[in-house]
Parts: sequence; C-alpha cells; structure tokens
Amino acid sequence: MGSAGKIVLGAAAVVVLAPLTLIFASGGGDTVPMDNLGGELDAKRVPPEYLPWVNKAGHMCSLITPAVIAAQIETESNWRPNVSSYDRAGNIIASGISQFIPETWAAYGVDVASRNGAATPDGVADVFTPGDAITTQGIYDCAIAKDIEALLKSGKVSGDPLSLTLAAYNAGSYAVEKAGKVPNIPETQGYVASILALIPQYTAATTNQSSPFGQRVVAQARRWLGTPYSWGGGTTDGPDYGVAQGASIKGFDCSSLVQYAVYQATGGKLMLPRTSEEQATAGTEVQRDQIRVGDVIAFQLHGGGDYDHIGIYIGNGRMIHAPRTGDVVKEADLSDSYYSSKPQTIRRYG
Repeated sequence: MGSAGKIVLGAAAVVVLAPLTLIFASGGGDTVPMDNLGGELDAKRVPPEYLPWVNKAGHMCSLITPAVIAAQIETESNWRPNVSSYDRAGNIIASGISQFIPETWAAYGVDVASRNGAATPDGVADVFTPGDAITTQGIYDCAIAKDIEALLKSGKVSGDPLSLTLAAYNAGSYAVEKAGKVPNIPETQGYVASILALIPQYTAATTNQSSPFGQRVVAQARRWLGTPYSWGGGTTDGPDYGVAQGASIKGFDCSSLVQYAVYQATGGKLMLPRTSEEQATAGTEVQRDQIRVGDVIAFQLHGGGDYDHIGIYIGNGRMIHAPRTGDVVKEADLSDSYYSSKPQTIRRYG
C-alpha cells in the first residue's frame, strides 16, 4: 500500500467519515461468512508493547473481543503507530495505528497513555500514541455495535452483528442502515472479509477439549452476539419473531439459539427438539470434568425439576446464551453464582 509512514490511496478509493477505511480488497455478495468471532487472545501474535491496550479495548463490550481489535489493527496499519494515509492531493485522510480520520478522532479520542508508552495520561489525546488510539478504537467499536444492535432490534437491518459493525466502522452506520445489511461496496465487503479472516489467527486455543463439530456449534452461535432475546422466537434459519412478550421482537430465545447452532453446524442434518426441557434429555449426558467446547448446559433456574434455560459451552468456564426478555445473546461466566448454584445437566450432541 505504500512506503512506511505513508499510504497513498488511488483515485477509486472511497473516503467516508469513519476511522477504519484504508485496506481494501475486492469482494462481493450480501453476507460474509464467519467461523470464529474470537475467544481468548493469542498473546504471542500481538506485539508485547500493545498487548495491554488490545486486551483493554477488547473487554469493553461483548461483541468486540481482543482478537477483533487485533485483527482490525493488522488490517488498518499492520501495527505501525506512526502511519498516515493521504489522498492524491496530499491531504491526510487517517492517522495512527488504528487509522482514525480527524473528525472521528475529535469526537471520540481519549487520553489514557503517554507518547513514551507509559500507561498514564499526558494531557493530550494523541492519535499517534498507541494506548490512546487502541483504547479509542474499542470505545468507537462498541458505540457502533450498540447502534447496530438497535438497528437489528428495529428490523431496519439484518445479518450477523459483527459483520454489520465492521461494515459500519468502514462505510458508516448510515450506509449499513440504507442498505439494510453489509453494503454491496467492494471496499467495505473486502474490509469486513479481511478482518474476519484474521480473527481466528489472533484467537488462542481454548483450555478445554474441543472437536470440529463443537467449534462449529460455537461459531454459529457467536454469529448472533448482540441479537435481541425473543420469547418463542428464532428458527433453524435465524432470528425470528416470537410469541407473547416476544411477538414484536425479532431474535432468539435460549433453546432456539441452541437448535439453530446445532442445525447449522451439521449442515441441517441434526434437528434438536425445540424446548430446553427436551434438549436437556437429548444427546449424551456428560460429566462436568469431561465438558468440552460445543457441549450444552441446561439449568433449572426456577426449580421443580424443569430445565428452563440452556446455553452453549465455549471454553474457559464460559457459555454463550440468550438470557431473557430485554437482554441479548451474550457470553456469561459459569462461575456466576446465579448459574453455578442451580441444578444443571450437560449434554453432547456430536
């Protein structure tokens, strides 16, 4: 893309008011496939001086993980903190390790670090200070993710939340809303595809055993992080409107998310029962010390022998689930006393 410290965009480049706009590749279609949204960060892949900031930025909201932050940075600047991009007239378009345009930096830039690398503010929100830029990247990512969540909930857009968020970071939320999906702009399609392809490379292996099937189940569920909970909603094809309190909400409930993930992971070959009570008796029972990625955990949250909630184990003592009305598909820590104190059973479907 150019010499170190300077990137010159060609005449065909589209300049938009969003910070991450520089590394383009051809692409097409309406959606971008996703196999891994990123779990624990593989610290060996990240330059050590940036590791604390990447971890900080990747723990501000559930959708934006450290692996997502790292993949964005590689796509934007290849970890070069002093790079700037220019148009043909020589005007600066974007700057820094996370490639912010001036308008976005003015609105979101924060001062959390000093130019010499110290983790203390120095009185200036500096786009060329990696700590400032990477922290701001996390803040801005999460702000956009919140906007996308609202658009998904309203039905104005459809698709997986991370792809939509990355597209909005590149082309602007207005472009995503206008298209109702990831815009069919080659630069934006390529940008999203580039980051999604890098995320698995920045993701560490989990501390629990996994199988290709289990990994596929988790990947399918993670596609919908941030999707609204809809009681009775969701099908094997994706989010859908529910019944009763879920009638006006397009999303998943706990058991439809599990049913969807397993159905998609098997290419439609395995259709689980629809309810958590039935799913808790399907498959093979697994002891807690034998749990592995992709197993499901059913809970008796309200007693009475009724398994009224279910989630998917993602490794490292965490699960992904659709919790309740008013909430969204998210990750949760199984050590949380609300879950750990409840009767539960673990099932394996493949």
